[in-house]
Amino acid sequence: MKTMQYSDAVDDVLTRAMEQDPTIMLMGEDLPAFRLPLFTRFGPDRVLAAPISEGAFVGAATAAAMAGLRPVVELWMVDFVTVALDALVNHAAKVSVFSGGRWKVPMVLRAPCGGGYGDGGQHEQSLWGWLAHIPGLSVVVPSIPSDAGGLMLAALQQDGPVAFLEPKLLSQRHLEYLCTGGRTRLSLDIPASGAAGPIPRTWRPIPLGSATVRREGGDITLISLGLGVHHCLQAADRLQGAGISAAVVDLRTLSPLDEATILSSVARTGRMLVVDEDYQRFGLSGELAAVVLEAGLRVSYSRVCTQDTIPFARSLEKEVLPNPERIVAAAMDLLQGADG
Repeated sequence: MKTMQYSDAVDDVLTRAMEQDPTIMLMGEDLPAFRLPLFTRFGPDRVLAAPISEGAFVGAATAAAMAGLRPVVELWMVDFVTVALDALVNHAAKVSVFSGGRWKVPMVLRAPCGGGYGDGGQHEQSLWGWLAHIPGLSVVVPSIPSDAGGLMLAALQQDGPVAFLEPKLLSQRHLEYLCTGGRTRLSLDIPASGAAGPIPRTWRPIPLGSATVRREGGDITLISLGLGVHHCLQAADRLQGAGISAAVVDLRTLSPLDEATILSSVARTGRMLVVDEDYQRFGLSGELAAVVLEAGLRVSYSRVCTQDTIPFARSLEKEVLPNPERIVAAAMDLLQGADG
């Protein structure tokens, strides 16, 4: 199979889709330079440079989608979605319901997310828990190149808005920009299995709301998404050395959420550890606990999440963000508590 970088897989799908569908257009700050191959191929009428005003161009993309286009609007970082929340939350996500289905907003909001490279708490957030909380808004967080391409293709086919979030440590395009200046000597834990990987001969959409089991196991279920999946796989390898068999579930999308795959794995192992780079309080980890409890399953449960504002210092950042060491420790505590 052909191998491709994570970010290149997304751009490859966009190129092919734009060739087939003239209503797909891109919009974002410095986009003609940052997505130069797409700009060269499709020109300034379909790859638009937007001003530094996320509220303005996400609002413009919402209106363009209502008028019949399929815009892919790109933020420099998902943290800046805070500037555009009115357009996204109060308009794009609600138009279809408010109009009785007469209006559609087929828009993709593309944004890098997550930390691990020393950029601080206003640039390294994930925020997918916020976004998945909003009815009418789909939320996608791929972990490998083949999924990134297949999920982007599915997102382009939706009739409603989709937040498509790309972990920065998996995106070579973003790392080339972010790891410059004073960060050129940073040591980054970039999983090779996510930053580049095999892609299918022909792109096919991966249905939103379909999780996948990356690793089978019988003792404990590790559940995550994006970069966290790779941390879980590393942790599972270490746990295997201690005689512990860990399943790893990759959610792929938060909204819609594949509850069936989660419940099937957790019912088999009886233990669930949620790994979430988003904030712990009132987030994904608590929602998954509710899903399992409401299904009537009795399980041992724990979580490894981002618990507080992310610090700039790399030494402190490593203590706050999920990593394989924290996952292994939490899993061992969970197993010992359940068995004790």
